[in-house]
Amino acid sequence: MLENLKNFDPEVADAVKNELKREREGAELIASENFVSRAVLETMGTVLTNKYSEGYPNKRYYAGNEFIDITEQLAINRAKQLFGAEHVNVQPHAGSQANMAAYMAILNPGDKILGMDLAHGGHLTHGSKVNFSGKLYKFSAYGVNPDNCMLDMDEVARIALEEKPKMLLAGFSAYPREIDFARFRKIADEVSNVTGQGCYLMADVAHIAGLIAAKIHSDPIPVCDIVTTTTHKTLRGPRGAIIMCKEEDRFKHIFDPDGKKNLARKIDSAVFPGMQGGPLDHMIAAKAVAFKEALQPDFVEYQKQVVKNASMLAETLMENDVDVVSGGTDNHLILIDLTKNNLGGKEVELALDKAHIFTNKNMIPFDKRSPFDPSGIRIGTPALTTRGFKEDEMAIIGESIAKVLRCINDPSAIEEVRQEILSLCKDFPLYPDMEY
Repeated sequence: MLENLKNFDPEVADAVKNELKREREGAELIASENFVSRAVLETMGTVLTNKYSEGYPNKRYYAGNEFIDITEQLAINRAKQLFGAEHVNVQPHAGSQANMAAYMAILNPGDKILGMDLAHGGHLTHGSKVNFSGKLYKFSAYGVNPDNCMLDMDEVARIALEEKPKMLLAGFSAYPREIDFARFRKIADEVSNVTGQGCYLMADVAHIAGLIAAKIHSDPIPVCDIVTTTTHKTLRGPRGAIIMCKEEDRFKHIFDPDGKKNLARKIDSAVFPGMQGGPLDHMIAAKAVAFKEALQPDFVEYQKQVVKNASMLAETLMENDVDVVSGGTDNHLILIDLTKNNLGGKEVELALDKAHIFTNKNMIPFDKRSPFDPSGIRIGTPALTTRGFKEDEMAIIGESIAKVLRCINDPSAIEEVRQEILSLCKDFPLYPDMEY
């Protein structure tokens, strides 16, 4: 009980040490990753991990939760303040669980949902046939316009009125443009008026939650019935998720006329006991810390820089003859189209990895290649912005990516890029006082 990690388990300690070295010495461009603060890291490693606390603050199934109640209520209150939400559940372990609970709260197996096509930027939980969502619910999909790879909201409306879903889902995993949540609300209302049965609007904002909190992206909270998000990515918190919703169910008179649960209670019941058991109390406390960080004025400046950096990176890539899906970005995320390079995403991901530029292969709209070796690379700027990178550094990163694409079969050129990245990263130390 008293031995530290290094002494007791040097194999794990070495893996952790080497991961810290990897993070320090590379350009982290995976759009869904970020670097948390020392305060968030510290909270995740506290004795809060020892506690069981099934239930909610002041309504637990175990004794001894007086301090756990404090941290969870802080997380709830701060998330409400940060997003302007009426109700927040901070217990979901991950974004997938948050989406599962949201569906369970208001839908029955077999109900219709209209979401974004996975191949066009959607998420596994938006109806993939290998995922619980595609197995339990009847999904249909909208996609992007083939001419500009952007959402055509008139086409979304057409599909919605044709499919008549019980839920319209807005959100993405790989879409570099701003979402018009207000228009999604109008479409959901049109479906409700036509069917007379109601159409819920849900937003999955896992990627753009930080931008929304900083008010530099359109806001789903006023117009959506339910909003889910992870707490890492642009929010820069611990791995986990939350669900935000209206207190009242706008369609209760249709779907649950005799029920006693409002929408908030339905969400809470779907999380526990419906989908999860004991929450991860150390992670919930870390969420509370991250939300406090996000309430500070410098968080807004950080998010603005994230977008500036993404814009500069996209411009630099295009100036170096690299195709960017939709011709740019409005948020933190960029999709590189490798079609004209005659390269696969898997090959490019590995080459960039050797150059210490960390990315992930990704499908692009209308991709003709396999999801296991698609035609795209997805990149994002949250992590490097956290380290202090600004436009000048992002221009260097863009030129480095272009060089790897041009010289993918030249080990010496890739080594030159690696040395440039190592030199650049030394100017922006990560966790400089941390040792293992």
